[in-house]
Amino acid sequence: MSIAFSLFLQLSILAYALVAGVFLAFSDFIMRSLALTGGVGGVEAMQVINREVFRWVFMALFLGMAALSLLIAGYAWVNLDSPAGTMIMLGALVYLFGCFGVTVGFNVPMNQALANMELASEVTRTYWLETYVPRWTFWNSVRSGAAALASALLMFGLLWLTQGQHQ
Repeated sequence: MSIAFSLFLQLSILAYALVAGVFLAFSDFIMRSLALTGGVGGVEAMQVINREVFRWVFMALFLGMAALSLLIAGYAWVNLDSPAGTMIMLGALVYLFGCFGVTVGFNVPMNQALANMELASEVTRTYWLETYVPRWTFWNSVRSGAAALASALLMFGLLWLTQGQHQ
């Protein structure tokens, strides 16, 4: 394994962990806090969050790591013929499917539905409290766990590879 790929994996471990932390904050207390507003305040705040997330570092990190996960998985598949390489490949795939795939398949459609709803509507309030908050938070927790697991798999795979080189 090259030094460049080793450094790339170290940065990827950090990036996966950062993404996991953002998702964890939403699942742990942000969504609960927004739900406690009773409806209009939480819906409005989430609508704003869903618009603003596209303009900041998080989206570049989140989407960039999805693309880079393909590179990591491909490199590990072709160049790392060992259990550690399998672990690294699995870490990249866990991020790709468990984090990015869940986002595209579950969270984004719910965000789009919420974006088109009227703030003061009773239908919106019901959707927000009975559907959006519990389901979005569940899938967000899956994303958080997937990003954390991906980070751990990359870390342990990299440690395994580097320990094997020094023995």
